Amino acid sequence: MATHKAKANPTKAFFVRMLTRDISLDDCILDLVDNSIDAAWKLSGARPTALQSDSSLKDYKIDITISEDTFSVSDNCGGISFDDAAKYAFTFGRRDEQARGDYSVGVYGIGMKRAVFKLGRQIRISSTYRVDNYLQGFFVPIDVKRWLEAGDEAWDFEIEDVLPEDEPGVSILVTDLLDEVKEKFSDPTYERRLRRMLARDYMIPLMRGLQINVNSEPVSGWKLELRQNENFAPMRTKYEDERVNVEIVAGMGSPPPDDREPDEEKGLDISGWYVLCNGRIVLAADTTALTGWGASLPRWHKQYSGFVGVVFFSSENPELLPMTTTKRSVDVSSRVYQRALARMHEPARAWINYTNARKQNIETVKELEKQVVTKEVSEVIPRAELKVPEVARPATRERMANVNYSVPLNRMKALAAGFGNSRMSYREVGLESFDYAYQELADEDS
Repeated sequence: MATHKAKANPTKAFFVRMLTRDISLDDCILDLVDNSIDAAWKLSGARPTALQSDSSLKDYKIDITISEDTFSVSDNCGGISFDDAAKYAFTFGRRDEQARGDYSVGVYGIGMKRAVFKLGRQIRISSTYRVDNYLQGFFVPIDVKRWLEAGDEAWDFEIEDVLPEDEPGVSILVTDLLDEVKEKFSDPTYERRLRRMLARDYMIPLMRGLQINVNSEPVSGWKLELRQNENFAPMRTKYEDERVNVEIVAGMGSPPPDDREPDEEKGLDISGWYVLCNGRIVLAADTTALTGWGASLPRWHKQYSGFVGVVFFSSENPELLPMTTTKRSVDVSSRVYQRALARMHEPARAWINYTNARKQNIETVKELEKQVVTKEVSEVIPRAELKVPEVARPATRERMANVNYSVPLNRMKALAAGFGNSRMSYREVGLESFDYAYQELADEDS
């Protein structure tokens, strides 16, 4: 019997569409910045393994320029060598023999290609790198239209020699921008949003001295701060799990809101969980089931505002980190993340209990909350659990009502689990569910 073969090679057009289809412009820019930061960590000898502030990256900078016609990003973070460019940097995906590690966030080897194809049609990638004591340079010109028209058998890019720049680094220039990119860059608010995103997601490298400029103006990193005194103390714990270092810090970022205040937000609310992988924030101010709210804990309520938690995962091998391919969310199926989630539950539950009890004697507690000092998360000392004050119920003659009713046992247990503690007493479940319904439905002034 004759044997035949069915051709299964991908087409370039299909590959480019699939690479860029489900990634946003923001994510593409962050992918390029990730590459620069990975190189800076490697060149500096420092590692993104802890929440700390120092000057280990002070010698490295990244410059981003955006306009209606061009996009560019350049750095002084060591450059790509000619050998790496020829063998690895421009392949679509990571080769088996390509080295992994060095606490990077790049896993699949598609970030740079995906980013530039998403941005425009004319691309020039230049590198200056050091060989012994000499600087050498090359550039890779990519005309996307001509590359696609060259046929599905010709996947390679030309590498051309060029005079080196003054210091090692990579520069990427994109022109003939795609229409959707032009539209975004022409929006006068986009630069401000990009700057804010960079300040948040690269909080750790910026704390360590890295310089990021957008259109020649420096980006100032976010400063997450927790409050403490003799009544309040953040928790901070660190452990290792399957070759991943995990550090958790959680506490009061700001006092909870006064229930008597209107619901309107006052400025930017930074409450929630921040999840970092090798120094990169992949989830910020999260109050969803991804970090336990509405799953092992009650759904997030404005009453819980003020809680700030940080969970920092670091590993020499980025494939072990619990992040998605876009690096903008967590992989909830990761066993490392599931075990961390159980530990994250404890300070969050302590905060929920405190905000529930706080309403019993709110004026006294508000005075305690005013007597705090702020500490950056990097300065918080280790502590096994979150400390909050015990709230004494004031003497009152308020008339009370007793509630007595029966429900199916399986529903009672399911509700207890929904509140995050399957071992709660029936009375505790009843009180918790009443409080939750009251906050959602009742008018305090009625």
